[in-house]
Amino acid sequence: MIVGGTHGNELTGIYLVKKFQKYPHLLHRKSLECATLLANPKAIAANRRYIDRDLNRCFANGDLANPALTSYEDRRAKKIAAQLGPKSQPNADVIIDLHSTTANMGLTILPSSKDPVNLRLAAYLSTLNPLVRICCGVQCNQDAPMLRSLSPLGCTIEVGAIAQGVLNADYLQQTEQLVHAILDYLDAMNQGKVLSAPSSLNVYQVMSSVDYPRDSSGELQAVIHPSLQFKDYEPLSDGEPMFLKFTGESIPYRGENTVYPIFINEAAYYEKKIAMTLTSKQQLSLEPVS
Repeated sequence: MIVGGTHGNELTGIYLVKKFQKYPHLLHRKSLECATLLANPKAIAANRRYIDRDLNRCFANGDLANPALTSYEDRRAKKIAAQLGPKSQPNADVIIDLHSTTANMGLTILPSSKDPVNLRLAAYLSTLNPLVRICCGVQCNQDAPMLRSLSPLGCTIEVGAIAQGVLNADYLQQTEQLVHAILDYLDAMNQGKVLSAPSSLNVYQVMSSVDYPRDSSGELQAVIHPSLQFKDYEPLSDGEPMFLKFTGESIPYRGENTVYPIFINEAAYYEKKIAMTLTSKQQLSLEPVS
């Protein structure tokens, strides 16, 4: 299942899904049955991230089972889960959820889980394009509240920086290339022709999120420091500037270990009180896929 429009103002996935719906032969592979889904049609029509609640935070097991949650997105999540799930025995073997971000994330793959198939697929994609980075969330499993968690296999593709409600031709083309590469890999694997991938993979493992400095009323007191803006995936060490107060004073990062911030200054995360997400850089040895 190829999903776009989980967030209604992220046009890359929306227009790719519309393209695939108009030209379904583009998705044809000998051993695969490919389908498409526009996840949040009301938000897409309104060119908004969501109507009532972030749809990509509505797929936690408890929320899906809670009949008291009746917002538009909660109802939409339950309908999608009924179509693609349940998580214990998903109807969709693989979910590819297409997103974009205002942060300088380049081409980022967020696997649904650390299943060997996902990791070897990610490694394969990184060999095709060295700009591809792999990021694993704190909940890199089916307990996560994201749509991709409806299946253990698959990923989110996150590209940017792209402004909300805007199309970018380069990222549109590069996202489509990644989708085709994923389908080619899965098709080859189904036919016993596992495509070569390195035996190890660099992964950025999410550790925690950091909010902007705020006063007691919640008002921002600082912005991302200019030296850190657009520096997603670059190392940040103890003492290096992190925020800049409106008074002109720098606030440094404090930590024993070097971290790699991502989703720096993401527009949609202001309401979530997230200025950036801190990751550690790890090298994983990959298990062979049987």
